[in-house]
Amino acid sequence: YRVIDKVGLQDDEEFVDILEDKRCFSDLSFAFRTFSPPPYKVAPACSTAELNQVVLDSQYLRYVIKEVAVETGSSVEEVRDEVCRILWKMSQNLQLRFIRLMAFTVRKVFKRIFSAIYVNMEGVNALQQAAQESPVILMPNHRSYVDFLVVSYILFSYNIPLPVIAAGIPLAGMKIVGEILRRSGAFFIRRAIGSDKLYWAVLSEYVRTIVRSGFAPLEFFVEGLRSRTLKSLPPKLGMMHMILEPFLKGEVYDVTLVPISISYDRVLEESLLAHELLGVPKPRESTTGLLKASKVLRENYGCMHVNFGRPLSVRQLCEGKLNRSQYNLIPRDLPQKPNAETEACGSWLAHMIVRIQEEGTLTSPWSLMACVLLQVPTAALTEEGLLFQQLTEQTLWLRKLALDFGAHLSWPEKLSDSEVMSSTLALHRSVVYRKAGRVYLVRGDEPERKHPISPEEDMMRMAVAFLMLVSYRNQCLHVFVRPALLALAMSITKSTQRDELLTCFCFLQELFSNEFIFIPGRSSQDFDEACSLLKKCKAVHVSLWDVTVSDTGLAVLSFLQELLKPFIDSYQLMFRFLCEERDCVFTEKEFLLAVRTLAAKLIISGELHTYEALSSDVQKNVLSALRRLGAVTRIKTSENNEYKVNKSAVRRTGDMLAGRIPPQVVQAVPDARL
Repeated sequence: YRVIDKVGLQDDEEFVDILEDKRCFSDLSFAFRTFSPPPYKVAPACSTAELNQVVLDSQYLRYVIKEVAVETGSSVEEVRDEVCRILWKMSQNLQLRFIRLMAFTVRKVFKRIFSAIYVNMEGVNALQQAAQESPVILMPNHRSYVDFLVVSYILFSYNIPLPVIAAGIPLAGMKIVGEILRRSGAFFIRRAIGSDKLYWAVLSEYVRTIVRSGFAPLEFFVEGLRSRTLKSLPPKLGMMHMILEPFLKGEVYDVTLVPISISYDRVLEESLLAHELLGVPKPRESTTGLLKASKVLRENYGCMHVNFGRPLSVRQLCEGKLNRSQYNLIPRDLPQKPNAETEACGSWLAHMIVRIQEEGTLTSPWSLMACVLLQVPTAALTEEGLLFQQLTEQTLWLRKLALDFGAHLSWPEKLSDSEVMSSTLALHRSVVYRKAGRVYLVRGDEPERKHPISPEEDMMRMAVAFLMLVSYRNQCLHVFVRPALLALAMSITKSTQRDELLTCFCFLQELFSNEFIFIPGRSSQDFDEACSLLKKCKAVHVSLWDVTVSDTGLAVLSFLQELLKPFIDSYQLMFRFLCEERDCVFTEKEFLLAVRTLAAKLIISGELHTYEALSSDVQKNVLSALRRLGAVTRIKTSENNEYKVNKSAVRRTGDMLAGRIPPQVVQAVPDARL
């Protein structure tokens, strides 16, 4: 298997199906194979108990324990007991026999639900070498619960030290399964730490000790959460600062970061994610729920691609960007808050890792087809159907454009284009189906009822199918987003002057920085890249002062503008709601409920044509964007977060987005995203 267009990957890099040869051998013999990975050369191996004792005996925790005891009026012994309880609930207990149990189970499941799992061998070999030379941080993207299982499975298969993995604490509460995960390398952390000084100190010291000692590779998701939209999420910086600190303080010579891009033909949780976006509460993680979900074993989820990126040296990346001398001014064991320079460097590194993850993902035929289908009117998809031949032609046109933009496509080599399209539709029969040469959208299952279905219920059934389609489109948005923002800027400004287009481009990047990933401080480079890509596909002519549309460029620009139209319509709807709402103060929960009600009403009436306005992620991203632009202020920190609206600022933002007033680059309010 080879990736179409290897731009950004090593020349002639091959992806190997790791399930192919293993289907011929017993699962038991695989699980009990010899596993003796080369050790980390710098430090001697230690046990889990020894690791925990080092954490408890650290001067840093002793200092924090005394501080907390003074602040709370408790005794040092009481605070230390609390530290022991926190560490006991948090820490992993990696044991080889449980790794073998997981290998046996996971292998059976993977062979049943996936046609193939492709891995780039050059990346695996580079990781194997890096794991012997410096502390390694594995940083996969997070789209499914399968993510951390597949990384450990691959490392076990190729005799590479198994990682300890940062996992959400709800998983620890799963009977039996939680303990198996703990003994397979998972350590469990709260999703919201807030101002809990003691918990933060225990977690940070635990992570730093793992990095300092080289106990095992450390794996965490820099996005923080599983993406419900299958888009990349803005990175969280807390763990990033923790793994950088041993290097910044000179406790280790270097730290190696390994971005990992995991791509799915079909995601196991596709329906669950769509329902969550529509406000349906996420099911609590439980062993019972896991057993009920066993029906996924009867489905086919196509192929998975795991692309191990080139190992990155933190020492080399930070050279010239960071002055580490500040860490020599106070003892290493004392708490030290990162200064602005360190925070900026950590943010830059985290955003760069997410961008590398995006560039390493493989775009499937289904993702391109979803882009095409979402630009078809709703009535055509649900009632008339789209001609299969028309879908094929438009998808092949989009494939060429994606290749021009540098995408990596997982397009099967040995099948004709028509066979690829047919097999892709068959794989995603839960979303679309083909009948009499036409393609239709599948509505959600309709339960038996005595009364006719209401318009609201019908709309929600339709919304589930559309949001599933949207999620797969989102998998390839990173390929098109920069040229699309330039195409949108050309539409908004009606100008050809580079400086005006750049100003509008920067405004759009700031507004949509929760929707798409942009490395801080690189707006000019992103603009130049967008110009270069549109010029490459002959959509525009670029000069020193102007960017003009070519005779053949209208189709490309129109497609790119339509690609972002759902975001524009959703944002404008929420701007309109905030400007017309009588109350200027509201909670996040009140905002989400009111906006979803308004969007549903407008969709039913035919005034609004995008179902993405119903998505809770888009709604929250609008709030974050307006906070960053200073149009919304959080005036009270509580469980529901209370906000105050500056209606004139919101209206002005909407006017700039609509082109009624010239867009301007707004000074954003800092958002550390810890």
